[in-house]
Amino acid sequence: MADNAAHALKIRDKVIVITGGARGIGLATATALHNLGAKVAIGDIDEVRVKESGAALGLDVYGKLDVTDPHSFAEFLDEVERQLGPIDVLINNAGIMPLGRIIEEPDAVTRRILDINVYGVILGTKLAVQRMVPRHTGHVINVASLAGEANIPGAATYCASKHAVIGFTDTVRLESRGTGVQFSLVNPTFVNTELIAGTQGAKGLRNAEPSDIADAIIELIARPKPRVRITKVMGALAVSAKFMPRSVSEGLNRLLGGDHVFTDAVDTEKRKAYEDRARGEQ
Repeated sequence: MADNAAHALKIRDKVIVITGGARGIGLATATALHNLGAKVAIGDIDEVRVKESGAALGLDVYGKLDVTDPHSFAEFLDEVERQLGPIDVLINNAGIMPLGRIIEEPDAVTRRILDINVYGVILGTKLAVQRMVPRHTGHVINVASLAGEANIPGAATYCASKHAVIGFTDTVRLESRGTGVQFSLVNPTFVNTELIAGTQGAKGLRNAEPSDIADAIIELIARPKPRVRITKVMGALAVSAKFMPRSVSEGLNRLLGGDHVFTDAVDTEKRKAYEDRARGEQ
């Protein structure tokens, strides 16, 4: 309770923008921050859903945002600053995870994953930094994944995109030292959202909930640090695997079902609606 009160004091009235805010982690985070008194704006490529979510929360700013379009992104941030004031925090959360072996992945899907998951994060970060550095204050939080610290068959391009986000964010943090702008990474394990529809997660280990990621982001805003991993157990496994011989770490991955969780263990019918949307086929 004391932590909640302290966090509320640090978060109240902060102007916070969340991409991919119409559902899942983005919406859970927007809800939690709004409840703590932040001035939250959400953008999403799904215009209908983001308007429903924004209106339900009672937000002042919400609407369509294409993170791969510089004009769309800049216009959205400009509108936020016109209505709410200078942006304190940008949470680059938008991302997609189409699954399948790389040999079967259409080039258009590869490009779409990289455009949204990598270019969208780089673009959002640049636009935020251009606003924040002259003010000597601000915080960019990039939602990556523990997949960016691991290798998961069936999600090669997704893993590559999250490895890229991690490398990019850590480098920009070093470039921006002394500017007053903070940079943080959020690396979740499997999270119970549509992103993992039709999959079962790691054997014997619980998935995270969107609220777990929202809580971690709240903690980051209140007490900035370079990186947080969720859950603690999966985070510890990801870190410890880096110090294991490759044969041991890959054996552990097989033991947890990593070789099959995103390949032949996928329920394609349960996953179809998400895959169609992620691939731009809806």
